[in-house]
Amino acid sequence: MRRPNFPRTPRAAGYTLFEIMLVLGIIAVLVGSAIYLLVGNIDVARESRVEADIQSISTQLRVYEMQNLRPPTTEQGLKALVTRPGGDPPPRRWKQLLERVPLDPWGRPYRYRIPGTDGRSFDVYSSGPSDAGDGAPGRGAIFNRP
Repeated sequence: MRRPNFPRTPRAAGYTLFEIMLVLGIIAVLVGSAIYLLVGNIDVARESRVEADIQSISTQLRVYEMQNLRPPTTEQGLKALVTRPGGDPPPRRWKQLLERVPLDPWGRPYRYRIPGTDGRSFDVYSSGPSDAGDGAPGRGAIFNRP
């Protein structure tokens, strides 16, 4: 049996709605997975910056200690590296060692205490992303290394 020959209408050029939606769905999945993978890298970058900042601040604290024969007190804090500290003990040969005290990547000031833990003369640390606001190191705090 032979099929009847119907005249064929030329198909309009272009994409169907289904094809467009399929491509948009694939693009959305790719962009979503890329964002998911990049979020972890942002946290790693923040932690690396904290470690570099703490190393820099610790170096300046050691310079302060060599010039003044003692590190600044906890009350004088890291501001002693920026402005001449008042109170006891007064520094013998004070010199500005930092232009300003840097903030951690979460927008909070770095913490300083003397004496430090584990036999260190001082501790410089960031409270990390989960700061409780009480100044105490909480979960996720990042400390200076010995």
